Amino acid sequence: MRMVWLLCGFVLFLNCEDKQSKKKIKQETTEFNIKKKESNSVSQEEDTTKFPVLNGLMNAMEFFLEYEKHHKENKVRLTTDFGTIDILLFEETKFHRANFIYLTKRGYFNNTQFYRVINNFIVQAGNSDDKKTAKKRAEIGRYLLPTDTNRGFTHERGVISMPSGEIDNPYKLASPFEFFIIQQQGGSHFLDGDYTVFGKVIKGMDVVDKIAAVKTDEADWPLKNVYIRKAEVLK
Repeated sequence: MRMVWLLCGFVLFLNCEDKQSKKKIKQETTEFNIKKKESNSVSQEEDTTKFPVLNGLMNAMEFFLEYEKHHKENKVRLTTDFGTIDILLFEETKFHRANFIYLTKRGYFNNTQFYRVINNFIVQAGNSDDKKTAKKRAEIGRYLLPTDTNRGFTHERGVISMPSGEIDNPYKLASPFEFFIIQQQGGSHFLDGDYTVFGKVIKGMDVVDKIAAVKTDEADWPLKNVYIRKAEVLK
C-alpha cells in the first residue's frame, strides 16, 4: 500500500514538473519572440537611417558630406559583358566619389547598361530599359549633384565624368546615376568646365575600346545590350 502511494506521489510530481516545464518554455518562447520583434524594429529603423530617400540637392549634399567621412574607398570594379574595368575615384571630388561608392554598395549599377556608345568619343553607362532600374532609382531618391570642375582634371582619354541630369537643369547639375568614360584618343577637352571629372580607368581601357566598337542604332544605343553585370568596391 505504501509502495502504491509512493508511486502515485512520484507520478503526481512528474506531472506537476512537466506542467511547470511547459509553462517555462512557453514563457521563454514568448519573451524571445518579443525581443526578436523589438530587435527587428530597431534593425528596420537603422536601415531607414542608413538609407534615407534622397530628394533634392541639399538633402543629398548633407547626406554625402557625412557619408564620405566614413566610407573612404576609392576603387570600383565593373564587370561587363566584355571584361572588367577598374576605376580610381578622385579624393578631390568627394561628393561624386561618395555618391559612386554609395550607389555601388547599394547594388544600383548591377545589370544597368552602356546605353550611349559613340566610337572614338565616349561610352556612357548607368541606365537601362529595365523597369527594375527605375525602381532602384525611386528607392534611392531623386536628386542631382553640383558640378565640380575646378580641381584641375580635364577630359583626357580614360577619365570618368558625370553627365547632366534630365531634371529641369539650367546649371548642368550632374545626374548621380550615370557616368561616361572618355574613349577618344587625345581626349574630349571641349567638355572641360561643363562636366565633373571624378575618376579614371586604371585597368581595362581595352574593354572600353571593345564596348565603343559595338554597332549602335540612330540614338547611339547598342543594337545588342551591353551590361554592367556587377559593380563592386575594391579594398
